[in-house]
Amino acid sequence: MFQSIGEMVVLLLRTVQAFPQLWRQKQKVRDQLFDIGNASLLMACILALFIGGVISLQTGPLLAKYGLATSIGGGVGVAMCKELAPVMMAILIAGRIGSAMAAEIGSIRVYQEIDALRTMNIDPIHYLVLPRIVAISVALPMLVLFAMLVGWFGGAMVAAANEKVNVGYGAFFSSLRQTVELKDVFDGLFKSFIFAITIGVVSCAQGLQTIGGPRGIGRSVTKAVVNSIILILIFDYFLTRFLLYFD
Repeated sequence: MFQSIGEMVVLLLRTVQAFPQLWRQKQKVRDQLFDIGNASLLMACILALFIGGVISLQTGPLLAKYGLATSIGGGVGVAMCKELAPVMMAILIAGRIGSAMAAEIGSIRVYQEIDALRTMNIDPIHYLVLPRIVAISVALPMLVLFAMLVGWFGGAMVAAANEKVNVGYGAFFSSLRQTVELKDVFDGLFKSFIFAITIGVVSCAQGLQTIGGPRGIGRSVTKAVVNSIILILIFDYFLTRFLLYFD
């Protein structure tokens, strides 16, 4: 475990050192941005819509019971900004994109193409790792911002349609504006940026460590997804504690 953590830290440091070479890989960054962002947009929309709806469905009747039904907009808004949008989008990207990164780099490793890159004096970190980590670090916060907006709309739809709550769109978004601050949105975006780096580093590190043919690729993909999700949840706790000091 400690060896794997050390290898991931070293990979992250080498990627940061390679950042000045990013301009040479701008086309690969654009391709990765399209794969991560545009191709994940529909799934992010569906997931965020129903997450916002479920929060409203669960908390609305409880708030209405105590005469606080009009506060539902603020509750949904804060929950989506600070927790659910960044965490759920990160888990979605870990499963969809992290697995693809590990599989692609693992295949290159197994079929000795990394050795071929080194023979041609091409650094694998510059060519394979840097574009993917930069792209996911840009795409995930953008997806999270989109998920926040869609989640708010989903919560408003359920609050208006649920007879036990019966809060109109105007009252819902009025409560949301009064409760949600710009800092809450930035907190969610900051979390998503850290989650994105985590997913990218874990997935690329697992891909680079792949051995054993197709079965090894499968093991690397599984480890990449599982380890990414575990680290997302661990980092979420510590990031939340850290951000609370600034409230």
